[in-house]
Amino acid sequence: MTRGNGPPGLAKPGWDVIVTLDPRGTEKKGGFMNHRSWLKAFALVAVLSIVAAACSNDTGGNNTGNGGVDCATVEFGCVEVGADEAINLGAAQVISGADSTLGQDQVNAINLALDYLDGTFDQKNGTLLDHPVKLTVEDELCSAEGGQTAGTALAADSSIVAVIGTSCSSAALGVADKLLGDKGILLISGSNTSPALTDPKLHNPFYARTAHNDRIQGAIVAEFALDAGQLGAKTAATIADESPYTQGLVGAFEANFEAGGGTLTGSEQVNSEDTDFKPVLRSLAEQKPDVLYFPIFVAACTLIIKQAAEIMPDTTLIVSDGCLSSDTLKNAGKAADGVWASSPDLSAFQTDEFYSGEFIPAYKAAFGSDPLSVFHAHAYDATNVVFDAIKKVAIKNDDGSLSIPRQELRDAVFATSGYKGVTGTITCLPTGDCATDVKIGLFLAPGWPVEGGKGDTSAKYTDTKSLDDVL
Repeated sequence: MTRGNGPPGLAKPGWDVIVTLDPRGTEKKGGFMNHRSWLKAFALVAVLSIVAAACSNDTGGNNTGNGGVDCATVEFGCVEVGADEAINLGAAQVISGADSTLGQDQVNAINLALDYLDGTFDQKNGTLLDHPVKLTVEDELCSAEGGQTAGTALAADSSIVAVIGTSCSSAALGVADKLLGDKGILLISGSNTSPALTDPKLHNPFYARTAHNDRIQGAIVAEFALDAGQLGAKTAATIADESPYTQGLVGAFEANFEAGGGTLTGSEQVNSEDTDFKPVLRSLAEQKPDVLYFPIFVAACTLIIKQAAEIMPDTTLIVSDGCLSSDTLKNAGKAADGVWASSPDLSAFQTDEFYSGEFIPAYKAAFGSDPLSVFHAHAYDATNVVFDAIKKVAIKNDDGSLSIPRQELRDAVFATSGYKGVTGTITCLPTGDCATDVKIGLFLAPGWPVEGGKGDTSAKYTDTKSLDDVL
């Protein structure tokens, strides 16, 4: 299969992908009367026993003997894949608008996982249990409304085996996670980081993630700001928007900053669709904070960077991975220089021979650019965790078809332990956190580790923490 040339960073036309760019426009009687009747009944029992034995010989994809599953009665049933049909993997990612690089980066990585099913990156998809895999993508728009629409569409498709997503926590929390979970469809994210998603009180049992929990990231950002050998900040102000991502990060930062002896001089909340942040910035500037932390997504984040450069020139600006994007560098221009951004430390992956020697070259060859954002490796790992689970639980029927029990698939993913992924060792907890020891880096613009980053793009500060280490 040949691959056409598309715009840099976008999925090539040859990939087997179904994409919805904007979801807004758019289940004898017998007896023993005489000796002959008895013989007939005996023969019938014998035949049925043979048939039952044959049916019980259907085996799981890894020959693990899952033929005992009754798809008609098991909770949530099975995904049935015909002998000549593809396994249908869903994706709910933001692929339009200001935050599209976050989602497109992950769609690209999912496609690379499909490519590598045959053990090589050659822009020709491999197979899973002798079946091709197709990708159905819905745009979640990085919003609750988009998550509702994307989740509804994917939940209505009985052929969807699992969904990689969402990009943004706001599209998942109480929205896509519930819509899909109610149907027994696993949702596993490579970039959702809101602590609320895996809070035992809120966690949906069919939700997991390979991305970190922002309780960790918020703690490390606060540690970096306070460290006398780094920023040595005594005071800080924060800006949050309405998203659970931003609120979770700001909450974690504030708690750890104050616990470390710092003083909060102000905290403001804005709407992500606002464009004029000057009144908020002027109000915060009155207290002359050493640091302003605003972990907001690309569009609003870019505007705050540009406006804060004029109003708070002596305050150090810190953002996080929702803003760490090639589009931010491009649109903020010189105003971005000197802005710190926290994210998973990609340099930790680059010591891995597979990531630097195979994955990144394959990404560039397939999509014409360096990775667009920082969660491509997490989405790649999430996809492969699902594939590994499918191999364990799928029932291979005699006619070549597959039956994949939804509950068993979910249980197999949550049983993942010691899995060696690109991002490190993956072990899933009962609440869905699968990245339990996380290395977070702080990067100084313009040296952000994305397409368009300039100069030294290595992390200037890193730390590794587990959930047990933080507040």
